[in-house]
Amino acid sequence: MYAAERQQWLLNRARDDGRVDVAATAEELQVTPETIRRDLGVLERQGLVRRVHGGAIPADRLDFEPAVGQRDAVSAAEKERIAKAALGELDGRHTVLVDAGTTTARLATLLPTDRELTVVTNALPIASMLAARPNITLRLLGGRVRGTTMATVDDWTVDTLATLTVDVAFLGTNGFSADRGLTTPDPAEAAAKRAMIGAARRVVVLADATKHGADQFVRFGRLDQVDLLITDTGLGVDDAAHLEAAGPRVVRA
Repeated sequence: MYAAERQQWLLNRARDDGRVDVAATAEELQVTPETIRRDLGVLERQGLVRRVHGGAIPADRLDFEPAVGQRDAVSAAEKERIAKAALGELDGRHTVLVDAGTTTARLATLLPTDRELTVVTNALPIASMLAARPNITLRLLGGRVRGTTMATVDDWTVDTLATLTVDVAFLGTNGFSADRGLTTPDPAEAAAKRAMIGAARRVVVLADATKHGADQFVRFGRLDQVDLLITDTGLGVDDAAHLEAAGPRVVRA
């Protein structure tokens, strides 16, 4: 396969799947990872893709947001480890805010059953999961429901959050980086997340390593507003140190 053919193949794969993974693609095409990185560099200079940690995403889909079911299947094992690592943040805390997202939903499934908790969420799937738990006082934030994420947003959500103070907030994000902070494609969802940060005494972000460098349309938080970022070992040690220099403690689960 000539370089031009390979680059067109990579662009098609990025547009079809939403992402190209360097290691997996190199193995599939039987070339070196450096060859794939070089091809992606060519496509990025042409404005066709955006390089992210471990691969690239199509430039015309920076505002694309997959539905909950699609996202839940991505990095499932990593999300499970991240959720388990987050359980330690519940020690001594009674009021918990859980943001919408597939990794935060995994945390919700692991919430302890032997202690009283007040849980605030804007996520319909999480609320449905926790509603019958006898040890949990559930507070569902009202607002418009976004079908893509099944999260409540807009003024009813943001205004209520402005009146709350919770011990710890567990947030999801579509992208994180030292340069751009925490980002998401939708302005309304960004406003809700921003309000969650303002409502919390302690902010914990749960995000698998594929989100690193995948900066999205709207920034909702700076890294120095985050106390702890829990990700997975797909994030390199040097990248973790770079993120920690910007503010949060980083845990690679």
